[in-house]
Amino acid sequence: MPVIECDVAEARNRLEAAGISVQPGNTDHEQWRASYEGATAVAYAEKVVVQGKNTAQLTGLLSGNGGRAHLYFDGASRGNPGPASVGWVIVTGDGIVAEGSERIGNTTNNRAEYEALIKVLEVARDYGFDEVQIRGDSQLVVKQVRGEWNANDPGMRERRVKVHELLSAFDDWSLSHVPREINERADNLANEALDNA
Repeated sequence: MPVIECDVAEARNRLEAAGISVQPGNTDHEQWRASYEGATAVAYAEKVVVQGKNTAQLTGLLSGNGGRAHLYFDGASRGNPGPASVGWVIVTGDGIVAEGSERIGNTTNNRAEYEALIKVLEVARDYGFDEVQIRGDSQLVVKQVRGEWNANDPGMRERRVKVHELLSAFDDWSLSHVPREINERADNLANEALDNA
């Protein structure tokens, strides 16, 4: 359960600027509360507590960190197509800032890889990073996004467009293909999401 020490009025302004509805608190101690993507933020004097599912995006919106981050992503599908999941990790010089995984229904491995990339970019955007260095073990996704390979499948083209829209939020970005062992944490998170279903 993340606890963010901050100016709660400024944090509220950040949420409202992102289009998130902020409600009055439920007790005398709560200044306000807001819900987003399955998580709830509750503001107290000089801090906001975030709880629930998918806390990373709400935490990122509240933090507004800036700076550079390394992003790792991986998608998994059992059956191809079959039950699928995503895993992602955001790392800075301070260590792991955020990580997550979730099941995404039934799809192919390549589409799961794209969904994982989209998810980590959304979280990094919400954290307010200026520069991202992205790494994944899907050569297909990396080369399609970089424009080296065509995306013939309409669903893949649509996802590639979404990725480029998200990349436009950053001042600078790079995308590299890495071996699976470099991407081990994201890979493990994606597989754990399938194992724990």
